[in-house]
Amino acid sequence: MSAVLGGIFPPLATIFDSTGNVDTGAISANVARLMTTPLSGVLALGSNGEAGLLDDEEGDSVVEAARAAVPADRVVLVGVGRESTVASIAAARRAADLGADAVLVRPPSYYKAHVSNDALVAHFRHIADVSPVPIVLYNLPGPTGVILTPAMVASMAEHQNVLGLKETSPDLERLGISAGLRAGKFPVMSGWAPVLYPAMMAGAAGGILAVANVLPEQCVALYTHVKAGRYVEALALQRRITKIAMHVSSVHGIAGLKAAMEMLGYSGGPVRAPLTAAGDKARAEIAAALKDAQEK
Repeated sequence: MSAVLGGIFPPLATIFDSTGNVDTGAISANVARLMTTPLSGVLALGSNGEAGLLDDEEGDSVVEAARAAVPADRVVLVGVGRESTVASIAAARRAADLGADAVLVRPPSYYKAHVSNDALVAHFRHIADVSPVPIVLYNLPGPTGVILTPAMVASMAEHQNVLGLKETSPDLERLGISAGLRAGKFPVMSGWAPVLYPAMMAGAAGGILAVANVLPEQCVALYTHVKAGRYVEALALQRRITKIAMHVSSVHGIAGLKAAMEMLGYSGGPVRAPLTAAGDKARAEIAAALKDAQEK
């Protein structure tokens, strides 16, 4: 399909079995259940998918499992960011071969003190030049310490193979500037669930949200309310999901996300070391936040 960026996407959790191997059956089952909801597609191998803790063969198996469970009319986005340009290109080509509709590319960060903004732009442009599928820029300054500035995004948005941007921060000014590129036809996805409502008011085309793994219907409903101009309803729903959204991302991280998934009947399972499982206190907080979010 021709990749369309908009609506709500969950960044899939990578499920491991009791021996620590990738459990592709559990991943496919999770995705199949998610696809019974009005989600626009899925992101495989995002930061919530423990992508940095997988080797290439494991990552490819995750993409295969996800693609097999996603209908052809919905989008499979695959994270392919690597520390080198050549490795990012190789990952983009493998993802395309495995059925990705578009790829998400984070900025390299290990040598950030020695990589200028011009060099970063050249990195993304080179990947876009040769990727068989469109690329989505990934701005996540928290984990990487690198900021794709509005000027950099504007330059890269001119490339015909750059589809859009994922902005994983609460910076609505930067998001709004990016959303205005290409006469408002440059889709920007919020990766920060606690600000999805104001992000959409600033021009976001939707969200790629960890909490969409556990509350997909509510996330899509919030999106739909904003699109329909039902702002009172959207704001009320934003307030309901914000606490659980924080617990499965910034507060308890991937372990919190997997714990919440298990509470709702999805496969969650262990995280990969050096990450550690959510403890009893965290699980109690997550359970309470889930209950609050589900109450009408």
